[in-house]
Amino acid sequence: MSVAERFLAAFVGSEVAHGTAVVKRTNRNGKAETDNMTVRQPLDQEKVQRHLRGELGVGSIPIKNDSTCHWGALDIDDYDLDHKSLQNDIQKLKLPLLHCRSKSGGAHLFLFLEESLDAAVLREYLTEIKIALGFSNAEIFPKQEKILADRGDVGNPINLPYYNCEITTRYCFNKKHEAMEIEEFLDAIDSSRIKESELEGLKFSGKRKYFTDGPPCLEHIFSHGPVGENRNQCLTQIGIYTRKKFGDDWEPELEKQNRKMFSPPLEAKEMLTVQKSVGRKDYKYLCQQEPFKSFCDPELCSMRNHGIGSEAETMPQVGGLTIMLSEPRLYFMNVNGKRIQLFTEQLQNPMLWQRACMEQANEMPPKIKTKKWDQLVHVLMRDAIKMEVPPELTISGQFKELLKTFCTGRVRAMVPEELELGKPWTEDGRTYFKMEGLLEFLKNRRFEHYTGVQIQEQLRLINGHDKCNGHHAIRKSDDTRTTVRVWWVPEFEETEVKLKPQEFKRDDIPF
Repeated sequence: MSVAERFLAAFVGSEVAHGTAVVKRTNRNGKAETDNMTVRQPLDQEKVQRHLRGELGVGSIPIKNDSTCHWGALDIDDYDLDHKSLQNDIQKLKLPLLHCRSKSGGAHLFLFLEESLDAAVLREYLTEIKIALGFSNAEIFPKQEKILADRGDVGNPINLPYYNCEITTRYCFNKKHEAMEIEEFLDAIDSSRIKESELEGLKFSGKRKYFTDGPPCLEHIFSHGPVGENRNQCLTQIGIYTRKKFGDDWEPELEKQNRKMFSPPLEAKEMLTVQKSVGRKDYKYLCQQEPFKSFCDPELCSMRNHGIGSEAETMPQVGGLTIMLSEPRLYFMNVNGKRIQLFTEQLQNPMLWQRACMEQANEMPPKIKTKKWDQLVHVLMRDAIKMEVPPELTISGQFKELLKTFCTGRVRAMVPEELELGKPWTEDGRTYFKMEGLLEFLKNRRFEHYTGVQIQEQLRLINGHDKCNGHHAIRKSDDTRTTVRVWWVPEFEETEVKLKPQEFKRDDIPF
């Protein structure tokens, strides 16, 4: 097999679509701005070859129409990422991940499977892995458990590595933190494939088990025993845990935890400060602060006896917005791994969005304030992937089809004088008509999307921005000549299919 064939086989995914990404510029935050599109064509060898030559960046959609996957990925969108430290953690936890540098300097961590796996199950494993690595905010691919194939949905693509492979910056690291050549990468894919049974046996943290009835962040942070960093913050988090678990006897327990979980323990003065802080009011867990945020697993935490419980309304994981460029627009969004379809009004209004989640995902997210929702949608729209649709699903496409029907239909002028009757007349490569005739035709077909000015603009575009109105000479009934004001478009090609008459044998005639 060629390199392109092996590459395509490795990233087998959606049977109906793939992604493209054209890099435009790097913004002030260090993120490479791209024009991301979903193309309704399967990824093929020719497109992969163009990707590897650096002619066109492509992405693969891991989820198939049957909602299974042969691979998945984590997207760590951190432009100051310490790749060496990340690679060390991957090796320390013995995770079967291939660590690639992304186009913006972050990381794409790929997991390849020996057999197909249900997307929902794969997402569970990838969730555990990202939290164990301390990147709870990493995006998971596949982004959804199921796709709404019957509604035109295809899922979300992730940009593939080894763009312009001869001098690429999107390479895979080996265990020595060196860049692999593409053939090495393909060999590594073959050797790293894993079965579901082997995934089930992986240990995503250290051998020691602490705080198993409390926040998972504490369990991960102390999974390898006592720590020496972030002692004040960690002891405060432990203090909130001990208050929940031990009630009025929490202070002696916190002192034990200080001696047990830190090396060296906090001094008595610092310990007293933490106790006063935790005991002053009913503290809530520091979920949005580091180092806890990076190891946050709100779903698991809410189920634990001394986790967050119902004390906090956790914002659902929302993302993966896809915009179908139909008219009117349609949107697909991921909410906690479930895929929902939205209209513009539902995307604008958090109450309508909440109702859509209830109806389509059987979930009722907490109410979100309008200002916060506006900010969230702004970011989602900025990073959204656009999906082209057939012209007939756009208003301009519908107009052109109706215009063609008007110009080529049965009610056509036989002579130019019939222009006065509202009929179109074709001559010398142009079809002429009076605006009143076209407007009446559109009205009868119940096309009311365009005003007269918008129709004129569409006619101008169809004529390549050239002049498209003027006067046409006709002969009056008294045999004198005059002119009528007309518009015109290039003559449409006839598309009627002429069928040959079918011959029947006498025995075939049923009467």
